[in-house]
Amino acid sequence: MHKYRSHSCAALRASDEGQTVKLSGWIARMRDHGGVLFIDLRDTYGVTQCVVDQDSPVLKEVENWRVESVITIEGKVKKRAEGTANSKLPTGEIEVYIQSAELQSGAEVVPFQIADPDQTGEDIRLKYRFLDLRREGMHSRVRLRNNMIASLRRRMWDQGFQEFNTPILTASSPEGARDYLVPSRLHPGKFYALPQAPQQFKQLLMVGGFDRYFQIAPCFRDEDGRADRLAEFYQLDVEMSFVEQSDIFSTMEQVVGGMFEEFSDWLGEKKTVTQAPWPHLTWDEAMMKYGCDKPDLRNPLVICDVTEIFKRDDVTFNAFKSVIEAGGVVRAIRAPQVGDRPRSFFDKLNDWARGEGAPGLGYVLVEGAEGKGPIAKFIPAAAQAELNKLAGLESGDAIFFVCDKPAKAAAMAGKARIKICEDMGLLDTTQFKFCWIVDFPMFEMNEKTGQIDFSHNPFSMPQGGLDALNGPDPLQVKAFQYDCVCNGFEVCSGGIRNHRPDIMEKAFAIAGYPREVLEKKFGGMLNAFQYGAPPHGGCAFGIDRMVMILADEPNLREVYAFVMNGAYEDQMMGSPSEASEQQLKDLHLKIDLGKPKIQAAS
Repeated sequence: MHKYRSHSCAALRASDEGQTVKLSGWIARMRDHGGVLFIDLRDTYGVTQCVVDQDSPVLKEVENWRVESVITIEGKVKKRAEGTANSKLPTGEIEVYIQSAELQSGAEVVPFQIADPDQTGEDIRLKYRFLDLRREGMHSRVRLRNNMIASLRRRMWDQGFQEFNTPILTASSPEGARDYLVPSRLHPGKFYALPQAPQQFKQLLMVGGFDRYFQIAPCFRDEDGRADRLAEFYQLDVEMSFVEQSDIFSTMEQVVGGMFEEFSDWLGEKKTVTQAPWPHLTWDEAMMKYGCDKPDLRNPLVICDVTEIFKRDDVTFNAFKSVIEAGGVVRAIRAPQVGDRPRSFFDKLNDWARGEGAPGLGYVLVEGAEGKGPIAKFIPAAAQAELNKLAGLESGDAIFFVCDKPAKAAAMAGKARIKICEDMGLLDTTQFKFCWIVDFPMFEMNEKTGQIDFSHNPFSMPQGGLDALNGPDPLQVKAFQYDCVCNGFEVCSGGIRNHRPDIMEKAFAIAGYPREVLEKKFGGMLNAFQYGAPPHGGCAFGIDRMVMILADEPNLREVYAFVMNGAYEDQMMGSPSEASEQQLKDLHLKIDLGKPKIQAAS
């Protein structure tokens, strides 16, 4: 028999009764029932109940062992007594009567409960992450992540893709976030950057003729931490040659959609997955109907524009009219069949809107053909009839209004749409709903500087090519850029790439990058494009976001084995840490933290 185990702790069944077996694992629980000791033995595969009889020669030693100690036991498999089987465990019909036991590694008193859920704070969990990983939920999510990546790799190989590894030490690139810089010892005063994405390298592989690339790529962005963002993350990075948007969409719908189908029952109840082809929404349409560019389509509520109603001469609601005259709009959300809701339902929504910085959330409740509510008296019957037709209102419905400048109105209406859906319990949680957001603006106006900047990916091809960039208004140019959205999360971003140096030079010039800057920052790619670059495009799906969605877990730190806290500190490994004098000398660096500010005495 093997030194440590003949079976895993998930393998034994009633058909194994009478066998002598060997198991190894961690003591998850110990229970003393009148001198009979019960041990739940756990390994990565499952749990087996083991028993030490009161007359066993090993009882005296075993009863002194602590939970989470690692042990090896040998014993005989028996069926559990009638009525004592545990239907929640695959091994619940049997137990192993221990004949011999060996302590492989004793455990100190653990800082928090592992076998049972408790309210341990995140800082303690991250400091003792190796213990936290033993908990059923964490263990399950890490295994889900591993299995998902294996599934994605298999599906990419089946589609004819080759897997590459691109450099980690590279040059700085304007990807929209701060770079992590690494000082060079051999080149004093110069720095490498950790890649925010392998964008340029994967495009250069297309120039190199490889046609279909993918990578489970590590990416690094020095951004402030939040629940759905980490400094280090992984993505399924993809690039293809001689393709249009539709080719990328159809390929990735098979890969990602198939993976979601495979794991759609991970939480026990199988969920439906949007069948290919996934719906397309233009960026303008998404912002109008949903108030954001990552809409949760499980929410059935849709925003509509009712500005024209409030422009009518017979509508006398001046609070809206004055905003409209200043360039504002009125956006509205229909809430179906809320006529029987108490007044508090509406009051709470109004209070919520004020908490979001809005003056309130005006509404009209439709009763028959008429409107009732705080602003209904300002909307005469003819205007109400037009409003009912425009918004598809029926008796018993309510319609909520947001009035502001277009961008702010869209954002607030989007939040209100989500809040009303939550309060009404309309969200369909039985689905994974995918869509593609297409036709993003190529450029946007920076509100702080007043300068034109790239709105998405600077390497995307403008729709209309060079002619579009030579037009009078760059802000009207659309790009071959797209996002994939699932259940309100952006899970992918991509585009058809700009493979022509002349178009790239013009696009960067509009965004304020002269040719010398373009050559300095992207000289390698710009030079490569002079030697024949195929039309190409790609995308990157966030591994971590997809695990979050499948595991129904709102925090990225719950789907990684090892991760930093929200302040980007690794409390287990003690990073970031100070460098020694010798290390700084080798790197030709000096630390200058500045003088502390002296505060005036109060």
